[in-house]
Amino acid sequence: MTYGAANLNDDAAGPKSTLATTVYQQLRDDLLGGVLEAESKLRVEWVVSKYGAGASPVREALNRLASEGLLGRHDQRGFFIMPVSASELEELTRTRCWLEERALRESITHRTAEWEEQLVLALHRLGRASRLAPQNLFSLNPDWERLHRIFHRVLISACRSQWLVGFCDQLSDHAYRYRQMANDGEGVQRDDFGEHRLIAECALDGNADGAVEALLNHYRLTAAMCMKRFEQDEETKEIAGKRARR
Repeated sequence: MTYGAANLNDDAAGPKSTLATTVYQQLRDDLLGGVLEAESKLRVEWVVSKYGAGASPVREALNRLASEGLLGRHDQRGFFIMPVSASELEELTRTRCWLEERALRESITHRTAEWEEQLVLALHRLGRASRLAPQNLFSLNPDWERLHRIFHRVLISACRSQWLVGFCDQLSDHAYRYRQMANDGEGVQRDDFGEHRLIAECALDGNADGAVEALLNHYRLTAAMCMKRFEQDEETKEIAGKRARR
């Protein structure tokens, strides 16, 4: 197994060998993108109709998504989309910080020239992309999202543990879901590229403490912004409820 380098192409790309895999990827994209409402039921018949597949590949896809924590399952009552909450986001962020601190420290310890080159390239590409979608300045640019994920993957790619990288990827997916549901692009005022540049510069200098501090601050700031949106949404619902009772 080779360590120290990461694939700078879209890591979701590749042949979709089975119908179940195709349904899985389409449904997964909709779940992570916040297209489907949290806590709603997912009936097999509805998924079959929406995604144009048979019941067998749909069940296979649903079971796979349940194993990833994106779906829940009621005994004898089918699947439902996992809920989101402030407490869940707090736990997710805390766990992600624990794992990625270890992954980043190991990656810096075992860094190679190839890893350094890929990190510089990933940062450069991220800096050239617009964070917000050109057609909608209140939503995130999908191209930026792809490059953003690549940057964070490259950061930890030299850690010499594919298990650890896999766990970090899974937490990254769940964090992305929260950012999408909180509409992370709306009203954002932050030096996002400056945050990524600081992380990369510390990592390239071999300053593990500085890189970890910058990375964790980056994640915590994003989580705090999502939390703020949750609070605003709750206030809006409370006001609407009071008006409805008048």
